[in-house]
Amino acid sequence: MDSETADIIKKGFDAIVSEIDAGKAKADELSEEVKKNRAELLSAMGRTAAPLAEKMGVNLLIRGKAGANGEMYDQVYSDEKMFILGKTDPMPYRPDDMTKKVDTQFCALSEKGVFSEIMYTNSEFMTDSYIREISAEEAFDLYGFDIMFMLYKAFEQYLRRSDDLVSSLEKTLAYVFKSEDEQNTQ
Repeated sequence: MDSETADIIKKGFDAIVSEIDAGKAKADELSEEVKKNRAELLSAMGRTAAPLAEKMGVNLLIRGKAGANGEMYDQVYSDEKMFILGKTDPMPYRPDDMTKKVDTQFCALSEKGVFSEIMYTNSEFMTDSYIREISAEEAFDLYGFDIMFMLYKAFEQYLRRSDDLVSSLEKTLAYVFKSEDEQNTQ
């Protein structure tokens, strides 16, 4: 290989490396921008996901009594549907009653786009909870980026369900509206 060809190859290789480095620097810069504006991003995602929580969320247990056999009865559930977004190590006690130990602590998003923290206390005879609204910033501080990932997964799952539904409806309509000739040949 002559030196002119080698120089062209080296320049091409250097251009590719330079392009990769520029892309990596841009990705790092954008990652820092996302981290800096994480609360605003989470708030916007929460507002967007609120209608999905209404359709796909669950009504959480507020309190319930436990019978001798361990079965729950007299359960009370939340009026609003919610997405459970994350779990953290529980606080030692509940803010509403310092005599109640927190057994399980979750972050949730309501169908109104409100982030909440749910703390459950379990005793031999009863499970009850304390729910408090939290800001997007508090949600990040307590639960980390996992909650953003869970919102993303909710969007992805809803989109997949919508795509599956549209595909099924298209197939059904194609079958229903086939011409009689096409139906008779089958």
